[in-house]
Amino acid sequence: MQKRVSLRDIAEKVGVSIALVSYVLNGREKEMRVGAEVVKKIRKAAEELNYQPNQIARSLRMQSTKTLGMIVADIANPFFGSLARIVENEAMKFGYTVVVGSSDENPVQSESLVTVFMNRQVDGFIITPAEGSEQQIRQLVDSQVPVVLLDRYFPGIDASHVVLDNRKASFDATTHLISHGTRSITMVAYQQNLSQMEDRIGGYEDAMLHHGLGAAIRVEKIRKEHIQEDMRKMFNALAPGSHPGTGLIFANKALALAGLYCIRQQSLKVPGDIDFIGYDGGEAFDLFSPPLTYIRQPVAQMGKSAFSILMDLINGNGEVRKEWLLPELIIRNSGDLPAQPDDEFHGMYY
Repeated sequence: MQKRVSLRDIAEKVGVSIALVSYVLNGREKEMRVGAEVVKKIRKAAEELNYQPNQIARSLRMQSTKTLGMIVADIANPFFGSLARIVENEAMKFGYTVVVGSSDENPVQSESLVTVFMNRQVDGFIITPAEGSEQQIRQLVDSQVPVVLLDRYFPGIDASHVVLDNRKASFDATTHLISHGTRSITMVAYQQNLSQMEDRIGGYEDAMLHHGLGAAIRVEKIRKEHIQEDMRKMFNALAPGSHPGTGLIFANKALALAGLYCIRQQSLKVPGDIDFIGYDGGEAFDLFSPPLTYIRQPVAQMGKSAFSILMDLINGNGEVRKEWLLPELIIRNSGDLPAQPDDEFHGMYY
């Protein structure tokens, strides 16, 4: 499929800002006092590049339907279900309706949802971007469609986003294990190039280097489609029961649950054979005695912040905002520490 010519392409050809191109192509050059010579160059460049205006995006900017489009990885995942409910609750206070769709981590499906929501003329988007969806996000931004990325972002795209400070989360978790004498620590992550996964790996590596354990850095990348198979292979290679004090940090809840399944199968002790840290807690973490340490994400704050930023963008009184929210390490796997309650979104598995 041929790449759609964007406002950015025209702006780069003429050497002006995207906003200036938008004013001219939307007939606002006199209102915005754009010089006649610049107007001529912009219109000529648009013709030479065969620019086709996105009428859906234009209508999106010109009127309000009091509807928002939200695209998450999987609405059946309680992490994303919780985020969607929070956004929905906030939207209701302002008379907005939220239409939610799942990309299933598929950029083609994500693009299809964007098109469907644009046809419904939603006022703006909150999107958890799928791997490989950079171009569709860039087109929304270039078309000046209000959009906020949630949970993940693309470093090369200047778009508003709300994410966890994932580097700090992994740095704190790794430092916690090191402070308790654990030296053989492995980060278990997905085999993907999404920002939150890369940042969680990066925070682990930062902590290992900071504490002089660079030579012991070990990152195991698990294929999402073969999570149980790859997890079993990893445990067999590590043989944690033969080397007590092995530390494992799982980069999300699904990985942690697969890891716990292997731990049960091999009758390993936590702590003892394995020092364990996962994400988001939940019932499975509580079944161990003592309960397991985990990183808590501020889910309510994530949803509320994303909605607030989107409202500012829709109302034209907001600029690009990038928020990194702080994680909380819930320490529960030491015999002399009391268990701390897990009172927020107990069932999340992302």
